[in-house]
Amino acid sequence: MSYDALIIGAGHNGLVAACYLARAGMKVCVVEKNDWIGGAAVSRELFPGFTYSNCSYVSSLFRPEIMRDLELPRHGLQILPYEGGAVLTRNGGYLAMFRDHDANRREFARHSPRDAEAYDRYSRDILRFCRFIRPMLMRTPPDPSRFRPRDLSELAFLGRQIGALSEGQIAAMVRFWTMSIADFLDEYFENPVIKAYLAVSAIIGTALGPMSPGSAYVLLHHYMGDVDGNVGAWGFARGGMGAITQALSKSLAAAGGEIRAGQGVDQVLVEGGRAVGVVLANGDEIRARRVISNMDVKRTFLGHVAEKDLPGDFVKRVRAFKTRGSSGKLNIALDAAPVFPALPEGSPMLKGDLHFTDSMERMERAYDDWKDGQFSRDPFQDAMIPTMIDPTMTPPGKHFMSCFVQYAPPKIAGRDWTDADRDAFRDTCLNQIEAYAPGFKNKVLHVEVRTPRELEAEVGLTEGNIFQGELTFDQLLFNRPVPGYADYRSPIRDLWICGSSTHPGGGVMGAPGRNAAAEILRDAKLGTRGMRDAYPVL
Repeated sequence: MSYDALIIGAGHNGLVAACYLARAGMKVCVVEKNDWIGGAAVSRELFPGFTYSNCSYVSSLFRPEIMRDLELPRHGLQILPYEGGAVLTRNGGYLAMFRDHDANRREFARHSPRDAEAYDRYSRDILRFCRFIRPMLMRTPPDPSRFRPRDLSELAFLGRQIGALSEGQIAAMVRFWTMSIADFLDEYFENPVIKAYLAVSAIIGTALGPMSPGSAYVLLHHYMGDVDGNVGAWGFARGGMGAITQALSKSLAAAGGEIRAGQGVDQVLVEGGRAVGVVLANGDEIRARRVISNMDVKRTFLGHVAEKDLPGDFVKRVRAFKTRGSSGKLNIALDAAPVFPALPEGSPMLKGDLHFTDSMERMERAYDDWKDGQFSRDPFQDAMIPTMIDPTMTPPGKHFMSCFVQYAPPKIAGRDWTDADRDAFRDTCLNQIEAYAPGFKNKVLHVEVRTPRELEAEVGLTEGNIFQGELTFDQLLFNRPVPGYADYRSPIRDLWICGSSTHPGGGVMGAPGRNAAAEILRDAKLGTRGMRDAYPVL
């Protein structure tokens, strides 16, 4: 059997691309190595009665245009905005965060009246940066080294975006893209706890510390999402993050597409410089007019394409693409809700993210351990209890806790992780939580631990990098994944790439998959009807 489009990998970007291609009339098949679909956006029952979002754990970046185009709410997707958050401090205090800007301002004033005044200015400046970047998320980056009509058109669009800014705003934006989040926040705030909370989005998932140049942009990347029209808001997918990919699979089925789980790809078939299908791990062949890889750029071209079919300079650049893993994950089944004595009883802060690192200096020291090839002895944890909002994930009265951890290196002192390393990493994280919630460990029923070793082996994330590649300035826009191939194409005709290694990058966003589908449809001269080419002005 032959297909118009064969997608490798049933992660969210692969499914988004498949949905758009199927809705355009193509005969589409998605092949997935695991027996389940979803990639990093998956919900799994790994302990009886408990559903874990066992990799990606929160929704903020998923494009609302894609949700509307593919009718995902009709297929069961519901995003529940979370209501608060808090930093717990070592002296027994806390900094609360809320969905409401004015409530946050009042909380800042409790810690620093000066910082409360600065919060308005900070929010204004961040929103200005978002307004500049967001229209580019759903567009193919131009190649400034070529003079094709589409590249010239996109360069003109970029020029108009820049032309709308003042000289001072342009200078501030260029500076922001290259500076550390520590230096950026120092220009607004004085309180270390406030700065620690705001710095979090700059280190999540990246091999940078808060004092590393370039970390400020990572914060902006996380701020570009929205929930219910609230820019920068985060929320839980009801039923876990797998609800997103399950809704996508239903949208694909409604459009006539097909998914084959448990069928991993061994190699892309190339004949006469053109991709014509794949060879599965079991030796079977599937033929297709075009092949689209949702795997990261390294796994695609270094692991599943014969090197003889690729230009040498392209292979060299792919090898140099940075995919340094820095994160780990704990998924915890709890017999009862944890109690944090510092927080008021019934506080909405429990219905969001909880942090146990109360200064950027502690974050930087945690990063120092990563640079030494060790997991952090005093890690940063982004801890959430989604069952405070979504009780469907556990039995009545029980809870699921998700802990995203920085930092965990791809290798321990240059060697592979062992089970003993994983267990020590788990104990370090649990002991940190216990220090803020006495009795916590007595409520633990089960813990799933995911180090970069598990993220690579199970999810296919090279070195455990959750963004399929660093979000540094040298790996963005027309440089992502490598110069000359930011248009989702590859040196092999009809072999495309649609994962987070491509523009605009990682997170459960869907934009790479949607943008790749748009380019494929243009190439096939099927148009892009039903797609929104640019994000509306904020």
